[in-house]
Amino acid sequence: MKISARNVLGGTVKNVTKGAVNAEVTLALQGGETVVSIITNHSVDSLGLHEGSAAHAIIKASEVMVGKNVENAKLSARNVLSGEVARLEPGAVNSEVEIKLAGGTPIVASITKASVRALDLQLGNKVSAIIKASHVLLGV
Repeated sequence: MKISARNVLGGTVKNVTKGAVNAEVTLALQGGETVVSIITNHSVDSLGLHEGSAAHAIIKASEVMVGKNVENAKLSARNVLSGEVARLEPGAVNSEVEIKLAGGTPIVASITKASVRALDLQLGNKVSAIIKASHVLLGV
């Protein structure tokens, strides 16, 4: 299967916490970072997710926010992944920003040119990829 999402991050399920309807699934990425996803209990069961199982976090580039100096910020997004700007590809309206996470995993964000300017993004800048847990799909 091919998908249009730019970010398909392989890892291992570290933890599954089920609620009444939804579950919080923590995935340990191959580079060592963790990503949290909120999916339905039905999805957990149908995918056969359990501690130690292999899975992929699937994240559209448009769902990835980019921030600077957010390490101590209080955010409602569960996933704040630190790295550095590895590639900037400007477009007429949006720009693509590739962030190389500390463990080496690349993640791509699609943000406006105005945001690139406001953040004064340059290659090598220390940044964070910020992703809401509900924006992380899981696949096996």
